Formats: sequence, C-alpha cells, structure tokens
Amino acid sequence: MDADMKKAEKMAPRIAVLGCGYWGSNHIRTLKSLGALFAVSDQNTDRAAGFAAEQNVLHIEVDDLFTHPEVDAIVMALPPQFHAAAAIRAVTNGKDVLVEKPIALTVPDAEAAVKAARDNGRIFMVGHVLRFHPAFERLLELIKAGDLGDVRYIHSHRLGLGKFHTENDALWDLAPHDLSMILAITGTEPLEVRGEGAAVLDHLSDFAHLHMRFPNNIRGHLFASRLNPYRERRLTVVGTKAMAVFDDMEQWDKKLAVYKHSIWQDNGQWASTTEEPTYVKIAQGMPLTRECQNFIDSINTRSEPVTDGEEAIRVLRILTAGTVAHDKAS
Repeated sequence: MDADMKKAEKMAPRIAVLGCGYWGSNHIRTLKSLGALFAVSDQNTDRAAGFAAEQNVLHIEVDDLFTHPEVDAIVMALPPQFHAAAAIRAVTNGKDVLVEKPIALTVPDAEAAVKAARDNGRIFMVGHVLRFHPAFERLLELIKAGDLGDVRYIHSHRLGLGKFHTENDALWDLAPHDLSMILAITGTEPLEVRGEGAAVLDHLSDFAHLHMRFPNNIRGHLFASRLNPYRERRLTVVGTKAMAVFDDMEQWDKKLAVYKHSIWQDNGQWASTTEEPTYVKIAQGMPLTRECQNFIDSINTRSEPVTDGEEAIRVLRILTAGTVAHDKAS
C-alpha cells in the first residue's frame, strides 16, 4: 500500500492555484488532499504566503507562475474579467488549466481562450462543479436509462443572500452550474432564450429568470436570486413517466427524489394519480474533490474533461442571450 501511494504521488501532476480567495482556498485544500498541490499564487502576496505555509507548498509570484518550469497546470479562481487573459497566458506557456466559472465575460473572450488551449495541445476545464455531484450523476443515469420517460420540462432554482459582485450579476454568478446540468440533460443548446431581470441594489440584476426552448421538444426555466431570505438549490426534471428532483439542501438520503405519476383523460376530463416520492440511494462524495480528480485524470491521460471549454462557451452563449441590461443609477 505504501508503495502504491508513493507511486500515485510521483505520478500526480504539479498543480498551482492562482487566486487564494474563497473558492480558490477550497481548491487549495482539495488539491492538497489529492496530493497534487504544488504551489499557490495571488496578487495579495501575504495571503498566498499564508496558504503556502499552511499547506507546506511553494508560494510563486504571479508574474513568475506562468513560466515556472515545475508547474504542470494551473487552477484559476480569479474575478471573471481576468480569467480569459490568464488562461491564454497559461496555455501558451504549456500549462493545462482549470478555470472557474464564468471563464470570461464575453463569448469571444471565451472562444479565444479555448482556441488557445486547443492550438497548444493543453487541457482546458471549466469549474462547473455540480456536474460532479453524485446526485446529479445518478439523475443523469436515470434519464439516460429511460426511467423518467421522455424529458419534457426542466426548471432550476438557485436562491440565496449574496454574494455581491461589481462585474457580474445574479445570472452570471449563480446560473452557470444549473445551465451546465441542463445542457447535460438535453444534450443540445436551446433554440430560444428569453431573459428577465430585476435590479434592486444597483444596475446589475439581483433576480434573473431564463426561459429556454430546446429543439427536442424540451422547455426549461431557471430562476436565480442573490437577494433572497432563504437558500434554495433545486433542479426538477419532468418526464412522461416520472418526475425527479435534485435538492442539494436536503440530507444525502433525500437529495434525489423520484415521483411516479399517471395522467390521462377520462370522458374528456383530466385525471391523475400521484405517489409518495422514492428516494434514490446515492454514494456520498464531495463534488469539488471529484472535479479536481477529473482534472488530474485528464492531465495524466490527455483526455477531455467532463466539463470542457466547449461546454463553457455554450453556457456563456445562454448567459449572454438571457442578460437584461439596466440603466446605471445616477
């Protein structure tokens, strides 16, 4: 066992985390637990040095990180307006990248970053972490097995208080995870996207709705809010045989529920039967750990990650189409 562990550690890519804020710190601890954390970097050198000392890894200055000969890959958890340029700089210097969402604030910037990675033979992964949630993976298995019948409608709610950003609104901050899941379920991009938004605090939407129509006769709806008194993290899929709910606020034994139903017409009137939900057993696991492991595996095998750059571009197209502009306060 000791020999196997040493071999695994030897094979682990040397990954640096750029950005030691809230989400970057999660990546730091997770990669350390996987034996792949090599260094940390941040414009705030004191913060980076603190994490480096805590995790017993290198602290590399930002300007030196992209050309450091011992860094194989970089995880980027920066304000989104800096992601594209940093990713391009990394891949052109031979580094694989995992870029947190959103990977850019415009589709052209995202396309440029993904193209740079492809042209330089580098792995480009996006941090759509809920794609790695065991409950969602199990939900996707049920859908593909036909247990829900034909999917007809998907709606997601992601509500809470904060966080507030100066560059991106509730839609761009909260919706990418849900859009990633919706795209995985539908297997295609929407034909139509209509957005609605309300700005309460300033000129950025604090409440956002997306209405989507897909080519395979599926409709979708997304509601995101950063100004809500309670938290909600729920994805509902309505099929012709059954409905399923992935509720990430529930305990593990109730995170994924399936509702069997029957609906028919009787003498011109609609009738239906409902049953109590069946809770699907799922294996527990941390989505971020599984995401980081997928990044490590992709680096080692040179295979495409589950959430690649093309997916990130598809998500950005929807965000762009659904964004509502508000006049800036005078």
